[in-house]
Amino acid sequence: MTNPYAEWFEQLRAEYGEQLGSMPLPDGLPEHLRLLIQTGDEAAITFMIKLAWQFGAQVGYAAGARQENSNISVLRPNTVQA
Repeated sequence: MTNPYAEWFEQLRAEYGEQLGSMPLPDGLPEHLRLLIQTGDEAAITFMIKLAWQFGAQVGYAAGARQENSNISVLRPNTVQA
């Protein structure tokens, strides 16, 4: 059985990996993440992912709300793929 999220993630990584690969992270974050991985702190890593997901959702919602208040007509799909 395949994991739809893993497939979606790999598609995003193939599409945007090069762009995001050159994006700098805040000082100390790569080292901190490496330490979390080495120590197997899955709870901290999961928390970081949840924060990133939440921040992304908030930015997306704000951008959508801004578009709804403009005169631009945007087609929206009836389903969400994640």
